[in-house]
Amino acid sequence: MSATFNRREFLAAAATTGVGLSLSGAAEQGANNKLVVAVMGTGGRGTALAKGFANQPNVEVAYCCDVDQARMGKAAEEVSKLNKGSNPKTVGDFRRILDDKTVDVLVVATCNHWHAPAAILACAAGKHVYVEKPCSHTAREGELLIEAARKHKKQVQMGNQRRSYGFVAEAMQKLKEGVIGRAYFAQSWYTNNRPTIGRGKEGPIPEGLDYELWQGPAPRRAFRTNYLHYNWHWFWNWGNGELGNNGIHTIDLCRWGLGVDYPIHVSSSGGRYRFDDDQETPDTQIVSFAFDGKKSITWEGFSCNRPPDKNYFVMFHGENGTLGLADNGYTVFDLKGKELNKTPGSGNDGQHLGNFLDACRGKVKLNSDIEEAHKSTLLCHVGNIAQRTGRSLKCDPKNGHILDDKQAMSQWDREYEKGWEPKV
Repeated sequence: MSATFNRREFLAAAATTGVGLSLSGAAEQGANNKLVVAVMGTGGRGTALAKGFANQPNVEVAYCCDVDQARMGKAAEEVSKLNKGSNPKTVGDFRRILDDKTVDVLVVATCNHWHAPAAILACAAGKHVYVEKPCSHTAREGELLIEAARKHKKQVQMGNQRRSYGFVAEAMQKLKEGVIGRAYFAQSWYTNNRPTIGRGKEGPIPEGLDYELWQGPAPRRAFRTNYLHYNWHWFWNWGNGELGNNGIHTIDLCRWGLGVDYPIHVSSSGGRYRFDDDQETPDTQIVSFAFDGKKSITWEGFSCNRPPDKNYFVMFHGENGTLGLADNGYTVFDLKGKELNKTPGSGNDGQHLGNFLDACRGKVKLNSDIEEAHKSTLLCHVGNIAQRTGRSLKCDPKNGHILDDKQAMSQWDREYEKGWEPKV
């Protein structure tokens, strides 16, 4: 079936399944508010999410979906051990899931270029969506995803799980209350020791892999040996580099802590410095975002280096001191760097998944509603546009759109394989 045909079918199906009639569709009418979940993309993160949802009360993981049959089968086996008496079905094409009216939730844990297009189709088919970060491959896709969530009245949450950690929320409240005075500058970073991806070669598509469907909405590229299953992150056709891969997590926290939305100025420097290989995206990058109200954020990406002094992944600086945030808690320092207070903490995916499920049941608000998620993801997109154009960008503080630079603004959207253009 063609992609265009399926969109029409899905829209028709959405009309018959009561899209927009309630917060949680069929789930709200089911016994004990049970939610039926399908997981699209069963790599390491997707399998972890499938198991995480299976561990939640009143949840059935009914489908494991992947274009790689081996990964899909392995994930289904893992989930079946936790799935409360039923084994998930395996399906290669997620469009079959959207036709199943018993499914309440689609979890999108695919490659980045699939995140928003799949989520938009899911909303139209009457499903709530848990979409992994980044919530979009382009800035325009993020705008369309917000439109789809609002039009079809669906809950859409991004997988920036620290938004649901209690100690992180406490730290953000402390900042709001002025624990370091007026906070005006946030630093963030990511470090790793990633190896070279080498030079790929065109070759036969591995058995059991539907490479055509894997590409989906992206313009076609011949299969090469160093694309799958992870290195697609480092090619612009499918990924968003380290900034979109891991920078989104800490930049989201920076934006939350400073209470800012869209930037007024963005600059980026760096490149592929460590290895001479096929990677298109930077392994070393420094991005700076300025906002109204004399506030700014920086992010440093070290894909191939682990500096020894990065004890915190975010540092907030204010008039009276600094707050450092780590995965095991937060610390407040005075202006001279003296430790004033150290608060331990921990968190896990279950807290974020639980918040999402309760929002689908109409009980709470999302901790990372798609509009907030888009604002953080947008910073990554504009940062990458600044990197790719090689110049600083001026942005509209109302929506982040790039001003006075048509070439840069042309990267707000992308080209799609014919028939796969996302529509709301």
